[in-house]
Amino acid sequence: MKRNATIKESVSTKTRLTKSIELNIPLVAASVDNVTESAMAITLAQLGGIGVIHDNMPLGKQVEEVRRVKRAEGDIVQNPITISPESSVAEALDLMTTYKISGLPVIEQPSQKVVGIITNRDLRFFEDFAKPVSELMTKDVVTVKGKPEKAYIKQLLHERRIEKVVVVDDQGRCVGLITVKDIEKLSRFPNAARDIHGRLRVAAAVSIGKDAIDRAAAMTDAGLDVVFIDVSHAHTKDVAQTVSRIRQQRSSEVQIVAGNVATANAARSLIDAGADAIKVGMGSSTGAIIRGTLGIGVPQLSAILAVVEQCEMQDIPVLVDGGISDAGSLAKALAAGAESAVMSHLFAGTDEAPGEVVFEAGHAYKVVNPQAKAQHRPSHTTQIVDPYRIDKDPVDTSVPYRGSVTHMVNQLVGGLRMAMAYTGSKDLRDLRELAEFVRAK
Repeated sequence: MKRNATIKESVSTKTRLTKSIELNIPLVAASVDNVTESAMAITLAQLGGIGVIHDNMPLGKQVEEVRRVKRAEGDIVQNPITISPESSVAEALDLMTTYKISGLPVIEQPSQKVVGIITNRDLRFFEDFAKPVSELMTKDVVTVKGKPEKAYIKQLLHERRIEKVVVVDDQGRCVGLITVKDIEKLSRFPNAARDIHGRLRVAAAVSIGKDAIDRAAAMTDAGLDVVFIDVSHAHTKDVAQTVSRIRQQRSSEVQIVAGNVATANAARSLIDAGADAIKVGMGSSTGAIIRGTLGIGVPQLSAILAVVEQCEMQDIPVLVDGGISDAGSLAKALAAGAESAVMSHLFAGTDEAPGEVVFEAGHAYKVVNPQAKAQHRPSHTTQIVDPYRIDKDPVDTSVPYRGSVTHMVNQLVGGLRMAMAYTGSKDLRDLRELAEFVRAK
């Protein structure tokens, strides 16, 4: 047993999400309104995966959810939230509460130079909220230029007994912020999925047409890593055109995952349009009715095998969306050639998922607003709706409460590691080569 445990810990679950983005665990939180907003995306990225912010919300809110993930932690907080010295204490408190931060660099207008910093310590027990920030801010601001070594920053924070260092350019203008909490998080989550600036990775979903293109552009400006063209049937002209338009406008700034598909031809059409990864699954998700009612869809394992064969020829990763109910089905999907898996119902009901916990008849449930989609889609929109979404994959707005998603991830990844150990696989590439599927009689 000890030998199996040792092998289990030595295997690598590192994988590709897209052609140029890697994850440390092959798990993606689904773009569903009872699964993924910024809280889920932050936690999953810290664990090594990635979350896909759902689009059942106004554009501005979706952009802000992306920003929340990107500001959660990093080597340097790029373009931090700031305040002017003339602003009131009430405004400072409002910004700190809204963005869940403990301090704000104070920037002089119009020079944009740093003249101070105001933190929770400055505001503790202070009640004259109309006073200007300039009367309370700390004026002796510790600043650094460029991207200093982590060891130097730690020494500076310790010697000066401070929690924040402001990064400035040659003209003394604020360009970033380094905090004690960020440094601690970098050490606490060594396997986190991060971009080149040390920020957590984040994805977000769009549909098709002009609305999708506008959302992709706005979120890319906010730091989005991956845009998911997320429709139930992606082998259509509208989807291919949306992929192509986003690729043309944002060719070097964002990766594109397109789906869902179930055939090699469908995958090839999206790859030709510019997709960096393909998502597989039609009629395989929990609650989907298109296979049972309409007779439309492909068994998930067959779909994965067909799409992977096509995508391997062009070195395009495949994601499996649907059919993952436990660690065993995750291992089978990855052994069949998928490089990551989209998790929906297993992550719904966790602490990090949207919704409130309610208690009924001795059981705990998590509930989200069942009218969320209808409320946030204006009737005058010019967006092209997904014409194949006739099943609407019914959203169960009441799901069992499951505790932290960290527990779910540990179960799934732990089971995957054990499956890899049993097959003698040191990494996921080995698993694909060494695993053998046997037809059960």
